[in-house]
Amino acid sequence: MSSDLIGIKNLNKSFGSVVVAQSLSFGVKKGEAFGIVGPNGAGKSTLLNLINGNEIQDSGDVFFEDINMNKLKPAQRSSLGISRTFQIPRPFADMSVFENVLVATNFAPQKESAKMRQEKAIEAIERTGLSEYFNTPAGKLRLLDRKRLELSRAVASDPKIILLDEIAGGLTESELPALLSIITGLKDNGVTIIWIEHIVHALVSVVDRLMCIAGGSIIAIGDPREVLADPKVIELYLGNDFQIAGE
Repeated sequence: MSSDLIGIKNLNKSFGSVVVAQSLSFGVKKGEAFGIVGPNGAGKSTLLNLINGNEIQDSGDVFFEDINMNKLKPAQRSSLGISRTFQIPRPFADMSVFENVLVATNFAPQKESAKMRQEKAIEAIERTGLSEYFNTPAGKLRLLDRKRLELSRAVASDPKIILLDEIAGGLTESELPALLSIITGLKDNGVTIIWIEHIVHALVSVVDRLMCIAGGSIIAIGDPREVLADPKVIELYLGNDFQIAGE
């Protein structure tokens, strides 16, 4: 029995001649925050889609708690405790923040009463700092609060793991601490995190391990700062002038 919450085994995926996953194999342990970086087109978002079932691999296996998920649909994977946010927030614009989050409670692994789902939605809203926007239509939120809403909906589904796709993208430096505080709180509460991000200093401040992929292959994986210092990672992704902000 594997100690990994998520296990990726010899995963392959192509779109025509474009290879986005080539014999990928790695694991993510329960409670770990695992970061993924790489150039545009490296296959990062596709990898998250392969984990949550929005895309189906050409070959290979995706395991969750030793369950082979190859034949499971996205809703079935969600019911196991897998939640995902998107790079571009996708709320129901005309519905309130509360209504958006309440919908997400339907995808929790355990089916609960209407009252319990309402309580869970309220808790998720409070946890992500959106209480003042409880009745605000989601379409009227600023970008930071739409990002918070993405996290709130993910939290409300009672996940064991959250897949974050560039959740910090588009935010200013002054807005980042509020978002990082929420993500760190989730990690501290035992939620496993797989996080794709181009804002590298934000990522490094949270994750336990980092993986760089390019052309669908793993370039480096391990301690975040060691990965960022890897010559191949610098060549293919960071560039020679890269420095972590604040250092």
